[in-house]
Amino acid sequence: MMKLDSEIKRYWILALIALYFAFAYLVVRIPDDKFHIHFFNVDQGDSIFIKTSQGHQILIDGGPKNYVLKELDRVMPFFNKSFDLVVLTHPHYDHYAGLVEVIKRYQVKNILITGVDTKDSGYLAFLDLIKEKKIKTFIAESYTDFSFGDTYFDVIYPFDSIKGESFSKLNNSSIAIRVLYKDKSVLLNGDLEKAGEEDLVANVKNLKSDIFKASHHGSKTANTFDLMQRVNPEIAIIQVGKNNKFKHPHKETLDTFKALRIKYFRTDLNSAQEFIF
Repeated sequence: MMKLDSEIKRYWILALIALYFAFAYLVVRIPDDKFHIHFFNVDQGDSIFIKTSQGHQILIDGGPKNYVLKELDRVMPFFNKSFDLVVLTHPHYDHYAGLVEVIKRYQVKNILITGVDTKDSGYLAFLDLIKEKKIKTFIAESYTDFSFGDTYFDVIYPFDSIKGESFSKLNNSSIAIRVLYKDKSVLLNGDLEKAGEEDLVANVKNLKSDIFKASHHGSKTANTFDLMQRVNPEIAIIQVGKNNKFKHPHKETLDTFKALRIKYFRTDLNSAQEFIF
């Protein structure tokens, strides 16, 4: 009898511990009326997850391979496996590859792409999957914006549809989005390089943003001084792989950030970054 009582007591203690951790897990993931933006550590690639103050979930790029799945599991509630919007900034492997499994495993309500012409077989398979899943697809242009409650996604580049067009540098076909929440703003430029940045500086009136996602992983071919002066962010995030073969981020970009007193974080050194407004 004593042994049985001891086993029952042990069982209830373990059950209470499990209940405690389950409750804590839920509390962390229940919408808290705040805006969250996560810059994932997905090696040499981009992936940004946003949860709005009203619980909408948006994913911008998926990085290479399937690193994004582990990151999503870390920050998303287990009871909500859906995205209100997925954005692919441009059809390079280090941006679209992780989205393939995301689309297979999660419910995606809407997707935003450029529709540019490319013969990349992996990307073409990605497009086939979108059709198979019957996901509502939007083609990016400056008039294609999205509102999720009090969060606004202002597509600022490309200015007009580039569907079906070919680019010698796909980076310069990247979708650029200025995310606005109350008095805060975040600029996400994909891999846009100097030519695209010059277009933004010349044609977009307001680029000021509190947070800037460094273009093209901090490459010297992007993040120009003129653009950074106009954006004037407090913080820049460089999504980059450790010891990558491109040697990103380049010294030129880091020097620009330092000259303009922009604090920066690198996912290869500082891991994933979350900001809450």
